[in-house]
Formats: sequence, structure tokens, C-alpha cells
Amino acid sequence: MEVESQGFRAGFVAVIGRPNVGKSTLINALLRQKVAAVSPRPQTTRRRQLGILTLPNAQVVLVDTPGLHIPQHQLGEAMNRAAVEALEDMDLILWMVDASVRPTEEDRLVADRLKNLRILPPVLLVLNKQDLIGVEGLSRRQQEYLDLLPSATLLAISAIQAGSLSTLLDAVVERMPEGLPFYDEDQITDLYEREIAVDLIREAALIHLREEVPHAIAVRIEEYTERSETNAYIMATIFVERDSHKAMVIGEGGAMLKKIGTTARKSIEEMSGRKIFLELHVKVRKNWRNDPAALRQFGYSIEDDQ
Repeated sequence: MEVESQGFRAGFVAVIGRPNVGKSTLINALLRQKVAAVSPRPQTTRRRQLGILTLPNAQVVLVDTPGLHIPQHQLGEAMNRAAVEALEDMDLILWMVDASVRPTEEDRLVADRLKNLRILPPVLLVLNKQDLIGVEGLSRRQQEYLDLLPSATLLAISAIQAGSLSTLLDAVVERMPEGLPFYDEDQITDLYEREIAVDLIREAALIHLREEVPHAIAVRIEEYTERSETNAYIMATIFVERDSHKAMVIGEGGAMLKKIGTTARKSIEEMSGRKIFLELHVKVRKNWRNDPAALRQFGYSIEDDQ
């Protein structure tokens, strides 16, 4: 990409917040393409992922992070660590909160983590879902969140409204330093298609399964073969922690697994622009969320024992 450095802006923006406030939805909307898994379930995002938005005058590298939360297992600890590590060396932190509810304990956790950074980059405190609250309520809610981090700059949006996205993007770009782009203009993420496919399969499971199952699910791609420029074959395994969960994922006569596969296949086709043949299997890996070997196998960053 040939650009003049003078006047061109480029930088990294960490998108943080507690689970299920709309971080991945926002990144997909800004990129106008789905690269991050989204579902109504919290903690859909389990690892850092870049969303690279290249404009005529700027390149904004959005770092999607797992939602900061109070961990219940080693997987949760790894997710929190990935989120906090993303804050290092950022040009801007975009802290998303849910304007429709009062600050939660996990919102306060985010604020505390930011306050404890050795060097705190500029923070844009983004109140998402402003369309779900009245003007008077929004003003009160803005102050409640700003009290958690008074140094932040406040901006209220709705991630599903184009006007809000334009306002947010302008605010982000003006805070980027001048410089050349970091990535080619046609690159939109740092993950390969097979890595994104893992998240989209798990997203499909989160959408269709009951409350007690989704967070005990991991996905591993066993084969990803490009048969031509227009189609590919994917075989993946869905791992669960209990035999009863395996039965739920498969469903009566395989009905649930078929639903998950259909939803995942459509999402992967939309992401990749090619016809996908998807084959899914289900296996039990007991207590994998507290098993360091399993977590490493599934691609999560685990600290070595001291």
C-alpha cells in the first residue's frame, strides 16, 4: 500500500470490557465483515484477534479481547491474561460498557486493571446500547461509568446504528498517531481461515445449546483442505467435559449436531467466500478447562508452573 506518511494515521486499539457488551459485534460492524464470533452468551471471545480496518487516511488495528471477568477455572485465567496483555503498548484503549445496565462488579474489575497499568494509554469509554435507555437515564448512566475512570473520554453509541459507528470511528482515527500502515490494505485479520472457523463452529454451538453446556465446549480442526479456489473440506471435533453434554450436543438422532453444523457452515462460507463441506464429531475430554495440556492443545496461553 503506497501512502504518504504525512497526514496518514495508523495505530493499535485494544477493545476491552466485561463479557457480552458487544466488543466483537462492534469490530465486525466496523470491518463490514464477520471475523469475530458473536453470540448472546458471555465469553464468546476466548483469545486476542486483530481486526484491521484500512481507510484512505488511516489504518486502525482493532485488538478484540476476551471479556474480563471473575475466573472460575484455568481457562478463565488464561482469557483474563490475554485481555490484560492486549493493553500493553496500545495507542488507544476502547473500553466498552453496556449503557442499559448499571456498572457491575466485572466493570469495576476492568477499571481497576486499567488504573493499575504502569502507563495508561488514552481511554475512550464507549457506552454501547444507548438506544435501550432514555435521555435522562443515559445521562445518569454516563456519570456512573465515568466515576469508575474519571480520566476517560466518554462516548455513547449503538453498535448496530451506522451513524454511531461513524462518530466512533472519527473519534478513534483522530487519536491515532501519524505513521505508515502496519498491514497490507486488503488484510482484515491476523488469523487464518481455519482459526476463524474454530470460533465460528463454537459460536454456532453457543447459539443453539442450553446454558449449562456452551462454556464447556472447545473445538479443534482436524482437517482443513482447500479442494479448489471455490470450495474446501473441514473436519472438526467438538470437545465437551461430560458424557451428558455429548448427548446434548449430538441431540436426538443427531438433530442438534446437524443444526450446529448448518449454522457454522453458513458462517464459514460467508467469511471465506467459498463453498464449505463441514464434518463434525463430538468427543469427551473431562475437565479440560482446568487441564493445562488440553488448554495448550486448544490454543490457549497458559502460564508455566513456577
